[in-house]
Amino acid sequence: MKKREFFKHLGVLSVLCAVGVMAAAPVWAQQDYPNKPIRLIVGYAAGGANDLVARVFGAILAEGLGQPVIVENKTGAAGMIGVEHVTKARPDGYTLLFAASSMFTSNPVMFKKVPYTLSDVVPISTVVTYPFFIMVNASSPVQSIKELIEHLKAKPEGVNASGAAGIHQLAFELFKNQTGTRGEYIPYKSTTQSINAVIAGDALMTIADAGAALGALKGGKVRALAVTSRERLASFPNTPTVAEAGFPGLEIGSWMGLIAPAGTPMPIVRKLQEEVNRIATTILFKERMSALEVNPEGNTSEQFAAMITSDLARWRAVAKASNIEPAN
Repeated sequence: MKKREFFKHLGVLSVLCAVGVMAAAPVWAQQDYPNKPIRLIVGYAAGGANDLVARVFGAILAEGLGQPVIVENKTGAAGMIGVEHVTKARPDGYTLLFAASSMFTSNPVMFKKVPYTLSDVVPISTVVTYPFFIMVNASSPVQSIKELIEHLKAKPEGVNASGAAGIHQLAFELFKNQTGTRGEYIPYKSTTQSINAVIAGDALMTIADAGAALGALKGGKVRALAVTSRERLASFPNTPTVAEAGFPGLEIGSWMGLIAPAGTPMPIVRKLQEEVNRIATTILFKERMSALEVNPEGNTSEQFAAMITSDLARWRAVAKASNIEPAN
């Protein structure tokens, strides 16, 4: 072989080798995942329920993966700033979102401009689920959902309900649709403030997260008329479910889950999915979540995506039936 042809063939081989190395690199990276710290993005302020669960989960996830999990709060715009940050991140499994259900199931209903869709992310698994309580002031004569409905129909002009997020407003609209009642929704900056409004007598009722209501309930300041879960809560065995109260259509809840940017390799998604499901069964995580009144619950990426799609469709239908116009 002539020298010129030899070097020509050598050049071709070099290119082929380089292409082979480049093609194999992502596979090696996936097999070696994770080999550096993972950023877990929370779209809400430190100290809130989403943040508290994320930090407990992140610490246990770090032990399982053998790499630090650093929680970062990217707050603002009802959690949308945090979501957008993750959608723009490199899809390599090192920037993840600890999502709240409202980010994907009520924000697209309540706001005209949402800078992301479900196609911009890969749902990995739910981490926890939790129901709502339908509550009134503890001094109220109303003792049940039936009595609440009678009260609302007898004095519709004075009916109002407090809440702190789009999901709470939608839940109240669903309540009105199911019970044939009327009432005004009053928004507050936090769930704690919305519960305090009921305690102060500024609001007749509220539909609030079970965990956020825990202190007020145990302190005897509010009364839970029903819980929106399918079964009664072990910590509140005397509080009936909405189905037991005669309204199975009011079974609703929220979730928190792990989400990655679109394009994240499926081997990484599966590894994280398996880890979430493992964590959900650990005694430590169950105990820590029980104190926050949330239920550890993992699933598959496909099941999680289907849940989000179903929830979004449900709330869109509620908003349409209630003539809710999305905010700018």
